[in-house]
Amino acid sequence: MSRTIFFEVEILDSKTKEQLCFLDKVEPHSSVGDIKSLFHKSYPKWYPARQALRLEPKGKALRNDDLLQNLPVGTSATLYFKDLGPQLGWTMVFLAEYIGPLLIYLLFNFRVPYIYNHKYTFTSSSHHVVNLACACHSFHYIKRLFETIFVHRFSNGTMPLRAIVRNCAYYWGFAAWLAYYINHPLYTPPSYGETQVNYALIIFVLCEAGNFSIHWSLNSLKCEGAKCCRFPNPSKNPFTWLFFFVSCPNYTYEVGAWAGLSIMTQFFFVLFFAVALFTFVGFIQMTIWAKGKHKTYTREFKDYPNLRMPILPFIL
Repeated sequence: MSRTIFFEVEILDSKTKEQLCFLDKVEPHSSVGDIKSLFHKSYPKWYPARQALRLEPKGKALRNDDLLQNLPVGTSATLYFKDLGPQLGWTMVFLAEYIGPLLIYLLFNFRVPYIYNHKYTFTSSSHHVVNLACACHSFHYIKRLFETIFVHRFSNGTMPLRAIVRNCAYYWGFAAWLAYYINHPLYTPPSYGETQVNYALIIFVLCEAGNFSIHWSLNSLKCEGAKCCRFPNPSKNPFTWLFFFVSCPNYTYEVGAWAGLSIMTQFFFVLFFAVALFTFVGFIQMTIWAKGKHKTYTREFKDYPNLRMPILPFIL
């Protein structure tokens, strides 16, 4: 009968190198997550989601599912701790990010007091496209909220509170900027009239349907925690056929939806710049996420299709 070899784990502060905790007789098959839980017992204020444990003071944070026996540390391990600050679960993160733009836009659409000249208070625009844009914007964020609650699957991951403030400022700020110009009493309808509005609406609706289809498809994947057992593939749903060409078609459709709203609302420079800038900044961020996901797929699945690009077919 083999004798179990236990590990000794020393946890140091990554900045001061001061010893914070010493764990004796830690089983070799213990995960980093298990070590975080043990550390939490000594320091209750640092719950596991706040902890980053590293092999080097400025190294890469270890994953919760990394096993102690698989780390290059021997039987005496030294780990470096960093406090990530207060955290919030992903569901609450998305709810905070999406409820704000929905309500802010409606305040401008209803023209509540102190936004525009007092004579326009609680008046409505005479332009059909203004109300249509409000309906599209509201639908987009209601869909996001619905997906957050009923469709998306989240790992045990969290986001730092300071990052949530930054993200909310981005979503809420852009929503207010767009809404101010689109709902302004002096708003000018699109240059090409109903034709421009109708074609843009078709683009918006198709991309929203595509985005939801991809999210539903991703929800059906069999996963163990945050790791999926297989990569997503096209199904009988035509909106999922974009999987033939890109790894993250949900982002492709998302950009398309905002492009549709940009075309629908106006080519007047200030307004178009506001909507287009929001679309462009979102595209840059989604490209970064898509490249990361694409890299993960190619690393984890040897049979991953070579034709697929991260977000734009054949281009990017």
